[in-house]
Amino acid sequence: MKITDILTEDYVRVHLEGTSKEEIIDAMIDLVAKQPKVLDKERVRKAIFEREKIMSTGVGSGFAIPHGKTDAVSDIVAAFAVTAQPIDYQSLDDQPVRLVFLLVGRDTMVGPHIKLLSRISRLMNNEDFRKQLLEAKTPKEVIDIFKQAEETLTES
Repeated sequence: MKITDILTEDYVRVHLEGTSKEEIIDAMIDLVAKQPKVLDKERVRKAIFEREKIMSTGVGSGFAIPHGKTDAVSDIVAAFAVTAQPIDYQSLDDQPVRLVFLLVGRDTMVGPHIKLLSRISRLMNNEDFRKQLLEAKTPKEVIDIFKQAEETLTES
């Protein structure tokens, strides 16, 4: 499964406003909740914030990947945002975050969920990829950047 199989322009925001980790995650949950695959937005919210309590999903290099598993979705859903300003996210490297990828999967879909998390992490480890996302002006540009990067990932 590719990232662009589940992430579309409708679920991408550029210059997402917010001043805290919680505001950004809430905005991302509101965004992903517009998908018909989300059966219960509040249970999705609970799953994401419960996971965040275990350990910050701010993984470093200005990137965070809030995620969770719940039966409140019928299939894997995703949203992506570039924040308007750097956010203190209590990241593992103590650096602020501007790139946020929200991923929510079903309890029963552990394999695909982990594969997607791994794929997203591999892409985000590329500094040029992160820079391109930060410079994107529209959701379409973001999706095009993901598509191009995934093609390169598949070829390697």
